[in-house]
Amino acid sequence: MGRMRENPRYNVISMRVSDEEREQLESLVRRTHKSVSDIMREAMEVFTLQLERQEMRKAA
Repeated sequence: MGRMRENPRYNVISMRVSDEEREQLESLVRRTHKSVSDIMREAMEVFTLQLERQEMRKAA
């Protein structure tokens, strides 16, 4: 039985990428020593922040 986690993640999302995108992602994994999942979570966070900034600029 696995260890209990504070923030368990049960949802799995898969996506298709080109060979070049996969190489880019593998390079990021090697350079950052992070998992693909962690990199994708950070990318989603950065994208969300950028989108929120754009929306704030439009509303002003």
